[in-house]
Amino acid sequence: MGAEAEHRTTTPSRRIHADADADASPAVLGLQLSALIDHVARVDWSLLDRIPGDRGGSQQVSIEELNHILAEVNAQIRPSHDELSPIRTIAGGSVANTIRGLSAGFGISTGIIGACGDDSQGDLFVSNMSFSGVDLTRLRTKKGHTAQCACLVDASGNRTMRPCLSSAVKLQANDFKKEDFKGSKWLVVRYASQNMEQIHEAIRIAKQEGLSVSLDLASFEMVRDSRTQLIDLLETGNIDLCFANEDEARELIGEGPTFDPEEALAFLAKHCKWAVVTLASKGCMAKHGKQVVKVAATGERNAVDATGAGDLFASGFLYGLVKGLPLEECCKVGACSGGSVVRALGGEVRPENWQWMYKQMNASGLLLPDLDN
Repeated sequence: MGAEAEHRTTTPSRRIHADADADASPAVLGLQLSALIDHVARVDWSLLDRIPGDRGGSQQVSIEELNHILAEVNAQIRPSHDELSPIRTIAGGSVANTIRGLSAGFGISTGIIGACGDDSQGDLFVSNMSFSGVDLTRLRTKKGHTAQCACLVDASGNRTMRPCLSSAVKLQANDFKKEDFKGSKWLVVRYASQNMEQIHEAIRIAKQEGLSVSLDLASFEMVRDSRTQLIDLLETGNIDLCFANEDEARELIGEGPTFDPEEALAFLAKHCKWAVVTLASKGCMAKHGKQVVKVAATGERNAVDATGAGDLFASGFLYGLVKGLPLEECCKVGACSGGSVVRALGGEVRPENWQWMYKQMNASGLLLPDLDN
């Protein structure tokens, strides 16, 4: 489709492999049952009105619908602010964005548990993630198609996601092995009501192996449509850290126009050791035990594309937890990393924007990553 296919990811000048020995287990594992390729493009609002689902959210589509959307995008492309193609085709998915950010930007050892197809899209996913230093020994190749997603960015930098997962290869619950989890510290999970069997099984094994579990609430549509299942998952007590954006938090507690994010934060904190509600340009708030902190956003005024903002916020926050930073500093690092990805198109941070992030962290007195190991 004339896209900019990025087989080699854009990383800082120094190649980062991790802060652990090559034979050691990754500190952070990401559970992404289906490898995913993002097609990221700038579009006019008129196009968003012609595709199914709510503007600004994430709703699954069929392969026919995806192809129709991509054809529409090709016919109506907004110019890019930079010299690169206005369409980026890169490894994607919320979990992949988070662990790639941890590895490429923070020097934290990461791995992914999932499956990719034996097609060119699967090859692109493997190339992109491995170049970022992500351990792919837990990624199974299966015969079939790799998942794809249209990421449509409007003139205000807001993104609308239309993933096509129905025909994609996917890891099943009986594919998990204890060895996949052994020795790691964290498992990063994205909520998906259609994958609850796999999610519960992965969390069960992770807990047996002593891992902490981080959960992202995925989208306001997912929370709205599968709220009961989500609350059941939270009530298991197996979720240690939960991230929700403002829209997801509103759907979770069922509030109307008088929505209070602090109420949503308190609700999440009843079930999780760490609870975080991100508020876009208004920053974020987090709770751990009795401590509640509020932190301003970083870099919002230069936002080009909100794709990956929450994912990269999670990268920074998890970096803080792995390094033992206080709650407020975890939030501040998350604000810096979330602010870095919105400065360009797509859910992957460009080299100059990693450098921007390090400058923001340094100016705030935050612990900089050790990128020389």
